Amino acid sequence: AKEGRGSVSEGGRVEQGQRKRFRQQSPQRGHSIAPKRTHEQTKREARRIQILPDENRETVHQTRLISRMAGMKDQQFTEEKPLLPESRGQETEMAKGQPEHVLPCATPPPPTARPPKRWHSIARHWLGLTRRRTSGYFPENSDTFVATGDWKEHDIETPYGMLHVLIRGAPKGNKPAILTYHDVGLNHKLCFNSFFHNEDMQEITKHFVVCHVDAPGQQIGAAQMPQGYQYPTMDQLAGMLPSVVQHFGFKSIVGIGVGAGAYILAKFALIFPELVEGLVLLNIDPNGKGWIDWAATKLSGLTSTLPDTVLAHLFSQEELMSNTEVVQSYRQQINNTVNQFNLQLFWNMYNSRRDLEMNRSGSVLNAKTLRCPVMLVVGDNAPAEEGVVECNSKLDPTNTTFLKMADSGGMPQITQPGKLTEAFKYFLQGMGYMPSASMTRLARSRTASLTSASSVDGSRNRACTHSDSSEAVGQVSQTMEVSC
Repeated sequence: AKEGRGSVSEGGRVEQGQRKRFRQQSPQRGHSIAPKRTHEQTKREARRIQILPDENRETVHQTRLISRMAGMKDQQFTEEKPLLPESRGQETEMAKGQPEHVLPCATPPPPTARPPKRWHSIARHWLGLTRRRTSGYFPENSDTFVATGDWKEHDIETPYGMLHVLIRGAPKGNKPAILTYHDVGLNHKLCFNSFFHNEDMQEITKHFVVCHVDAPGQQIGAAQMPQGYQYPTMDQLAGMLPSVVQHFGFKSIVGIGVGAGAYILAKFALIFPELVEGLVLLNIDPNGKGWIDWAATKLSGLTSTLPDTVLAHLFSQEELMSNTEVVQSYRQQINNTVNQFNLQLFWNMYNSRRDLEMNRSGSVLNAKTLRCPVMLVVGDNAPAEEGVVECNSKLDPTNTTFLKMADSGGMPQITQPGKLTEAFKYFLQGMGYMPSASMTRLARSRTASLTSASSVDGSRNRACTHSDSSEAVGQVSQTMEVSC
């Protein structure tokens, strides 16, 4: 027994001859120190066990197992385990390069020869996604993923074709959505980018969901309409908007339209008054084109290009003659970003429009007009100035504001976005929204004018609109010119 135990050197290694005698000893005699076996020796012993006769296999197996357990007592092995739900998304001990259940030592183990396998990181990533999907968290329905600067594009099917829509935000309670419609020759970017990127406009849009509508085939990158395509009429374009309201679940809208877009929104409000809470109409012309106008349009099409014809509709003659930087920029944008074939279809349909069937109450029998608050906007010397003035004469003066902006040309939302933003903010405040918004320079000046007008008739309510105050004093003009 003493020989069997042998002597242990300082390094813990057993002499070669004594190790051989140690293997031959009986398993019933315990030993305090067991030799360390290599992986190859263990495999050879396993193969020998498999080829032994059945009657001796159990005894030999028990013998070898006790011997191996003694040798592996101080040896540790790492084991790959599946990621548990509570440990998903965290670094496993294997990925960190440390074995499990090992107490930290003064001398850390040497680094592994190979880095952790890449599929471990991929597995952890997908397991993390699975945990989020199965925990009741739906990103597509979350307001967190509809951030202030995030716009989402949608192609909405309507009874008269597909409609391209861009939306930002989510419906907020009973607040209406701000829905815009551009003029002919433009799209939502060319028409409203300067307006909605104004610093004061950001204060407004954070309280509402914003929805930009592009007329069929007018968006950037739109495919050309096929030959023989029948473009929707102006009435049909207005009939496409209820599908947009229903698709997003809007309770109502506050519309902002320019030119052809203003005509479409006004037509929409006449057909579906319950869906519209307010309208801001820029450069609206409620009159249809007669035979003389039709002939003049055809003649101008023969003598000038389509972009030049559209520019004459958008800008004043002074702006075109001086060839301002804005005019040059929009001439290039209309040529490059809008499909010319689709633009021609939209232009022809706009020039084939009919009169908006609305009249001021009491002027004709069974008069029909816009019932929601309306703010009419036009620039001085704009091509649509006469049309906007006539539209003002057909609306109810108690809920209509006529805003004529000086030094703004044919596109006030482009040349004077700050002034228009101030007017729009006060328009929303008059409807009962944004009561805590700060009073701006335009709002203060307008309030002062209302107070002076109301002082003539003290019985009138100071909260009435400018048109209402004008009616009270009799001689005060309904037109409010802004030159600030």
